[in-house]
Amino acid sequence: MRADSGREVPEGTRAVARAAFPKGCLAMRVRDALGPLFDDEIFRSAFGLRGRPGVAPGQLAMVSVLQFAENLTDRQAAHAVRARIDWKYLLGLQLTDSAFDFTVLTGFRDRLLDHGMEEKVLDLMLERLIELRLVSGRGRQRTDSTHILAAVRDLNRLEFVGETLRAALEAVAVSAPGWLASWMPPVWQEQYGARMDSYRLPSDENERTELTWRIAADGYSFLEAAFASDAPHWLRQVPAIGTLRTVWLQQFQRTIADGMQEVAWRGKNDLPPSRARITSPYDPDARSSVKRGSAWDGYKVHFTETCDAQGSGRPHLITHVVTTNATVGDPVVVDEIHDRLGAKGLLPDEHLMDAGYISAELLLTAPSQHGVRVIGPVRPMTRRTVQTTGYDKASFTIDWDARRATCPAGAHSRYWTEGLDNNHRPAIRIRFATETCAPCPSRGQCTNSTRYGRQLTVRPQDQDAVLERVRAEQSTEEWKTVYAIRSGVEGTIHQAVTAAGSRRTRYTGLRKTALAHVFTATAVNLIRLDAWWTGRPLAPTRTSHLAALDLAA
Repeated sequence: MRADSGREVPEGTRAVARAAFPKGCLAMRVRDALGPLFDDEIFRSAFGLRGRPGVAPGQLAMVSVLQFAENLTDRQAAHAVRARIDWKYLLGLQLTDSAFDFTVLTGFRDRLLDHGMEEKVLDLMLERLIELRLVSGRGRQRTDSTHILAAVRDLNRLEFVGETLRAALEAVAVSAPGWLASWMPPVWQEQYGARMDSYRLPSDENERTELTWRIAADGYSFLEAAFASDAPHWLRQVPAIGTLRTVWLQQFQRTIADGMQEVAWRGKNDLPPSRARITSPYDPDARSSVKRGSAWDGYKVHFTETCDAQGSGRPHLITHVVTTNATVGDPVVVDEIHDRLGAKGLLPDEHLMDAGYISAELLLTAPSQHGVRVIGPVRPMTRRTVQTTGYDKASFTIDWDARRATCPAGAHSRYWTEGLDNNHRPAIRIRFATETCAPCPSRGQCTNSTRYGRQLTVRPQDQDAVLERVRAEQSTEEWKTVYAIRSGVEGTIHQAVTAAGSRRTRYTGLRKTALAHVFTATAVNLIRLDAWWTGRPLAPTRTSHLAALDLAA
């Protein structure tokens, strides 16, 4: 397989493919409609000019996309190049082409990452689709996210620290076997030679505690030996050693007095935040997060797609994908999405998002900085009162110039404090004096506090005004009709999960996982283009027989 990815389909391959697929297939329609998508010259900087000719990088890019479109392993994808007529047609190969070894795909992905070309495959497809007027900016797009499980086993705390130590020992046994054998206690070979899940952990609490402190002490001994002056200097640069050191700092606290050491687990309140806490020695980038009661270790992916009306004559296609670790909040990625869409010339006029992305800052800055109107619900105002008929923020009059608020009873606030809320966003705390609220006959409708006066937390004036405006808009039928279009992105997430197997990442590390999601987005676009070319309608929302039951009858 040495052909240039831009060459024409050989006549022999074309004839056999037409005979085998008289009605065509996805790969053939992609080749006929889009031509060679990925030019080798684009990837030239990632490949050397010396040595024998290699596999055309443009063909490897297309194989990677097809691999995700059919949820194949590297070995299965390499076999498909060698054995399938439709793939040979798309790649422009002779029928007798022997393809390549499956490990070439691993090297291709590594080269893309080493040269910062992670998004190049999706960008090249979008450039071609822009030329064909199948996608464009200044329309309407929508974004949503889903959780991605790391490609590692879930471990309890004891298994985690034991496996972290074992992984470090295993790495050093490969990189510095002589040094390790010169000082390692022989019993470690039996204790850490097999994975932690290869044997049953003790059920007795005292035995588990004893095992924990033994693993902790062994880990400290190993780290002291690795960082000793007589150890190879390069040893501390081994990633597994760095991971072990970080995990021991995060999980244990050690006290040394009179030559004796005391080791203990860090308490819940003494652990680092989840955004910094390692959850697996084999994927240090993965993080633990919880959403709506569901916890997972891994990542989060955000898909952005076009959603113009069906009469626009264009399919719904993914325009951008962002991957973060599991703890990064949705609002953090919106600016990046708009910046990247702007660089591609695909900024929409309207951008639909759910409440998790919406903030007062975004509602203000997106129109002024990017010319994008963000549409999404803002959370309702909350108040800590017992009675449902109590006074909420709308019952108070705020004089922004005088920096004070007036309650329904006509009393004025005393304190006006500007600062940040729990999410580090600008906020203003307005508080009424205790002596003002104490004798008020409406106190029970205003606050539950028996010691302090009423307190209000509001945004700065411009943010507060836009929040009030959006709250009023989202109660109208017109706004609800437009926002209902956002739910269609759930189908895109479902398609990425079911067709490309995106629920659990194939690779370890944030960058490799992000590259996999770029391939996934490109593959989903190919599948959708094929459905659009063949006139296959979008699947309707499924409704169970029970939900559709007419109870009135």
